[in-house]
Amino acid sequence: MPKPLAPRKRTARGEDVRGVRSARRRALGWPRCGASAAVFRGDEVLLIERGIGVLKGRWSLPGGAIAAGDRAAAAALRELGEDTGVEAELYGLVDVHEVLLYGTGDRLVAHYLLAVYFGRWLAGEPAAASDAARARFVAMRELGAYALTQGAAALIHRAFALAKARRA
Repeated sequence: MPKPLAPRKRTARGEDVRGVRSARRRALGWPRCGASAAVFRGDEVLLIERGIGVLKGRWSLPGGAIAAGDRAAAAALRELGEDTGVEAELYGLVDVHEVLLYGTGDRLVAHYLLAVYFGRWLAGEPAAASDAARARFVAMRELGAYALTQGAAALIHRAFALAKARRA
């Protein structure tokens, strides 16, 4: 005869402990570290349209995961090449940007911590590859026409000011 099922343990809020534990287990993979680059060619910035993941269809700076052992700036340059085929020189760090995305019921969908660099275009015409659906240089005055990822517009404008000051 099978053993009777024990009553489920509950948290103080009445949640099934097993559900809370599995949610915590799923959340252990967050945050994920990444790096991106605001690359300028004159008054244009290089953007990609995300082709996969929770940000699919949104335009953003080229970038992606920092692999174990990679320095963040090296990861930004690697991801730039993988996403677009473009080569650039990085001048410095704009900021560390945190992105938190929530689904229904305030469920954490993604949490990214991104090192955002800025620099100038050296060579290559953008061609979408890797996880980018499209890639192109966009005039700074046209940024508002693009559905950008959370916080991207402010970062791009700050990066542009830093790059412009460097050229002066």
